[in-house]
Amino acid sequence: MTHRIGTVRTLSRLRRAIANFREAGETIALVPTMGALHEGHLSLVRLAQRRADRAVVSIFVNPTQFAPHEDLATYPRTFAADLAALSHLRADLVWAPGADLMYPADFATRIAPEGPALVGLEDRFRPHFFGGVATVVAKLLLQCLPDIAVFGEKDYQQLMVVTQMVKDLAVPVKIIGGRTVREQDGLAMSSRNAYLSASERAAAPALYRVLRRCAETIGDGQDVDVALADGRADIERSGFAVDYLEARHAHTLKPIGARERPLRLLVAARIGSTRLIDNIGIP
Repeated sequence: MTHRIGTVRTLSRLRRAIANFREAGETIALVPTMGALHEGHLSLVRLAQRRADRAVVSIFVNPTQFAPHEDLATYPRTFAADLAALSHLRADLVWAPGADLMYPADFATRIAPEGPALVGLEDRFRPHFFGGVATVVAKLLLQCLPDIAVFGEKDYQQLMVVTQMVKDLAVPVKIIGGRTVREQDGLAMSSRNAYLSASERAAAPALYRVLRRCAETIGDGQDVDVALADGRADIERSGFAVDYLEARHAHTLKPIGARERPLRLLVAARIGSTRLIDNIGIP
């Protein structure tokens, strides 16, 4: 029998559904998404189902994290397919608010995160981004009142920003990171991969290949700056324009000393009109 997933678009219906879960003594996990779901998102839903009694998935393309020149208008929207995939997984509820509900005409409050949001990675190229993320995530957490919220490690700086925000504001939610899911050739799954041409898609696995090689050489004792310089050159030879390839402290994302651990290698690069990001850890 096909599972019919509940979809709510108003706060009153959402609050009734959440109250019903609570009255039954059930725990709740939230998976925030912007839709265009792929296996990476679905792995986060499965993780949520393992960690809580009920899995709620939000689908909202958040306009405040897009700059005017970015791809808000063309961002993939596949709502019917998303619902089908979530129904197949037997997720419990989809929260799909409209922009007018999330940001009404008199909306006047925004969160301005610091700490891991201001370390010269994504924030250097997208200075608007983490304010938009922090504000919408805070709203989603207050709306859904979950016990845990699950975010993908592919957007690693975002994961650290949300984790810090929840800690600083004493929000009673546990933030859990889900591992990056990859295509067979190593490319991290992303909704924006759909933008890649055939030749760009063939070149795209260079990001992960370089991350792995840098991790190996740094782990073997090579100078970090030398390894990263070689990595940037390799990425550029593959047809990318590199925004950054950095080694940072895995928890604070601050620049590292010579022997600091654990590390996170993070990369962002553009090929054609598409910007891709990825990261891996070094224990």
